[in-house]
Amino acid sequence: MVSRSGFGAIPIQRISIEASTRLLRKAFEQGINFFDTAKGYTDSEEKIGHALRDVRSQITLATKSPASDKKGVLADIDNSLRRLQTDYIDILQLHNPSYVPRPGDEHGMYDALLEAKASGKIRFLGLTNHRLHVAREAVESDLYDTIQFPFNLLSDAKDLELIQIAKQHDVGAIAMKALSGGLITNAASAFAFLRQYDNVVPIWGIELESQLDEFLAFEQQPPVLDDAMRQSIERDRRELSGAFCRGCGYCLPCPVEIPIPMAARMALLMGRMPYQQFLSAEWKERMERIPQCIDCRQCASRCPYELDTPALLKREYAAYQEFARQHAV
Repeated sequence: MVSRSGFGAIPIQRISIEASTRLLRKAFEQGINFFDTAKGYTDSEEKIGHALRDVRSQITLATKSPASDKKGVLADIDNSLRRLQTDYIDILQLHNPSYVPRPGDEHGMYDALLEAKASGKIRFLGLTNHRLHVAREAVESDLYDTIQFPFNLLSDAKDLELIQIAKQHDVGAIAMKALSGGLITNAASAFAFLRQYDNVVPIWGIELESQLDEFLAFEQQPPVLDDAMRQSIERDRRELSGAFCRGCGYCLPCPVEIPIPMAARMALLMGRMPYQQFLSAEWKERMERIPQCIDCRQCASRCPYELDTPALLKREYAAYQEFARQHAV
């Protein structure tokens, strides 16, 4: 059992170890006991280990391995143990595989989890994914203890059905992208929507103390999913329906260093957040990389949502140029 809200540690990559320690300690002291990180989140594991090693027995740690074979998964587990300053990981998740690893298959990823569990290095087996069919197969296989999937107020009926399937199979549902990578700007609505599901634990991406304070306040006095909030959710769904970038980042790296997860949804971001930050010289330079696209289509081939990323980038660039022209000082 874990706290109803989890701490998503992607954003602490962007802050100092002193700031991340203050944030992580406050989260723990105020009742959050589930912390989710990954090998791929640069120094996130080290920061969690530094901040929480002395309360290790009171928290649940989840991390991830993106390795594609047994040797790689086992090496990732050992390295994560060192970085987290612990001798066991509560939930080790295979990080967004394109298929469901099973015992005895040719790559041995699942066998690595079984070996690590038998030796006491991990306690539970998990899988993260952005592909609904893979996530559903993993849940229905009864091979995994947890599934991490994008669940939020923009999720369609098929995505939300996965929550009930997970409950039927006694699989814990971890909600990534609970704010859809920043596109959902009403945190109260996002919180209230997910709180409907008693088997879902959102991992809120937290970088600032003010963000942490907001979710702690929600825990103390949960926002009510009333008619006004439902109407707000419907407006968000209408505005954000269709093929839009979710900001998962699996398209990266880009050969010409286009910041695809942000650039491919720039018009939406400027319309839903203070736009001035995106008209800085720094962001203008980043957006000017889009015309340099060499159309290698690596980004499209990696996209779990099967978006035509180059075409999307071109549309966003045109919209950005027009927006910048209209708001020129």
